[in-house]
Amino acid sequence: MSTFDPRLDMDDAMRHALALYHQRIEEEKQGYGGPHRHMAVGPAAGRFINLLASSLDAPHILELGTSLGYSTIWLADAARATGGQVTTIELEAEKSAIAKEMAEGAGLAEWVNYQVGDALALIDSLDGPFDFVLVDHWKDLYLPSFEAFRDKLAPGAILVADNMIRGGGGDSSGQAEYAAAVRAAPGMTSVLLPVGSGLEVSRYEPAQ
Repeated sequence: MSTFDPRLDMDDAMRHALALYHQRIEEEKQGYGGPHRHMAVGPAAGRFINLLASSLDAPHILELGTSLGYSTIWLADAARATGGQVTTIELEAEKSAIAKEMAEGAGLAEWVNYQVGDALALIDSLDGPFDFVLVDHWKDLYLPSFEAFRDKLAPGAILVADNMIRGGGGDSSGQAEYAAAVRAAPGMTSVLLPVGSGLEVSRYEPAQ
């Protein structure tokens, strides 16, 4: 298991939660990890999205694909630091429950609103605007999700999509369709970064 070099301002509860997650990530690489595969963004991407979200003032953060809550921890830490809030969506109730338990242990649960169900239906029911969106669920939902939340983006919103270079399993056409749509959208600038499994980072600045 690789060791984790914590940030100096990270409290012990969050350090402990991340250490547990990192142990699980290493176990999954060896074919272990229990009945629920985490498929986490990984430490490099986790730190990166934390920095991006922390650059915003009291952001309304939307996460698509809670899984077991690794990226949720990083986003909740950013929300705590900036006075923001995270809404995270997961299809599987058991995964969402594990994620919430981990966030409670890290002292971060009060900054997270956990939603369980179909992502597209839930996005439609949520009030925007969103200042930060992490897209990290089933790849065939990347493009439909973007189409569902694009009209709920705040000016200056940051979008991050994971597994854009590798990972995610199966056909990669969903990632390619998402990237093409984001780059073609009015007011959107986007770049692919080799962080973790590849992050498409986009910023929305509508014309005045």
